[in-house]
Amino acid sequence: MKKKIISIVLLVVILVLAYLTYDSIMGPIRWRSEKEKRYKEVVERLKDGRKAQLAFYEKYEKYAESWDVLLNFIKTDSLPLIKAIGSVPDTLTEQQALDMKLIIRDTIPIAVSDTIFPKGYPVDSLKYIPFTNGAIFFIGAGEISTASGVKVKVFEIRDTAPFDPSNVMRVGSMTEATTSGNWE
Repeated sequence: MKKKIISIVLLVVILVLAYLTYDSIMGPIRWRSEKEKRYKEVVERLKDGRKAQLAFYEKYEKYAESWDVLLNFIKTDSLPLIKAIGSVPDTLTEQQALDMKLIIRDTIPIAVSDTIFPKGYPVDSLKYIPFTNGAIFFIGAGEISTASGVKVKVFEIRDTAPFDPSNVMRVGSMTEATTSGNWE
């Protein structure tokens, strides 16, 4: 009887130790998988923010300094689309065809939201960090001087609630002349 109780206790201990060993191995794997899933969505949102900032820059030659300004731009503003009407003969350049009035250019305004995002894109969610309870990306814009003294407009959009605090995702930079993300 005593042997049977000891055998059962040892079996339970073995099962608990096996589970703890399994969990100690799987814990970091699950964490890494969750990080990859979250960061994939964060990167997509940062790319969309960059796309919106570049469109804003195209129109105003500066970057938006706040989410209110950028979101209002996306929802209500337009970008010029230059349309060429006519065709250029093979023997002429486009400028020659313009001068001869064989082609004309017409500028039409296109809504920003229709230009840079697919139909139905949830524009208001652009400022929110995925997988958080309403945390908002930092957004900033300004001007820096390069080493050669050239003044350059810059922007930065940064994750303020990173899943991994040692790996904060951002696009652009307030200290460098770049529009790249730190994952690229």
